[in-house]
Amino acid sequence: MRQFGIYSATIIIISALFSCRNNNYKNLNEGEIYYNIDYIKSQGSLSLDFKPKSLVVSFKSDKFLFEILSPVGKQGIINVVNPEKGIYDTYVNMLGTKLYYEGSAEEIHPGFSAMVGVKIRKTTRKMEICGFECSHAEAVFPFDTNKIYDIWYTDEIKVKDSNISTPFSEIDGVLMSFYYIMGGSELKFEAEAVYKKEIPDKAFERRTKYKLIDKKDMDKIITDMVNL
Repeated sequence: MRQFGIYSATIIIISALFSCRNNNYKNLNEGEIYYNIDYIKSQGSLSLDFKPKSLVVSFKSDKFLFEILSPVGKQGIINVVNPEKGIYDTYVNMLGTKLYYEGSAEEIHPGFSAMVGVKIRKTTRKMEICGFECSHAEAVFPFDTNKIYDIWYTDEIKVKDSNISTPFSEIDGVLMSFYYIMGGSELKFEAEAVYKKEIPDKAFERRTKYKLIDKKDMDKIITDMVNL
């Protein structure tokens, strides 16, 4: 009976921690956001079971760590943004091969070539996601100007330039629901958990033991990975 009580209490604590219904973290400037990934359109023959299911974003004021990792091993894509040290890096770990690209604040991370030239139109619509009030914007991409993608973002998470080096850099707010178009694949990201957590500064440092490559090669590698 005691074990059952401990088990039940643990479930309650975990549910409260990750719940998007009750939010006590407004004005948060350090923590993590968990996003679910929905493959709206998926190219290639690799089963969705082996493709990344989530994006984890760690943030601390104006520093960010974006991690999209596959269910198998630690393979995937990582972006690190640390303006203080001039770090705007992209890392790829694929079948034991570790590669990275050093970007800048003025350019978009590799992998988003299909999204260059996106047009953003803000609207007056509002919606709550994970307890945060979100504003709405419409995104239209050059490859299909007749299709509108809904973007939701919030200014209740107090970080700076959260969309720097992304196709949505003109949106001043943390993205809570958005789309990435990568090659022939269309991915939707929806925030499902936000919580307060101390993030060590080393999380935003440049990684070691990765081979430096140019942007063109990194863009192709990421596009190919997503479209396996």
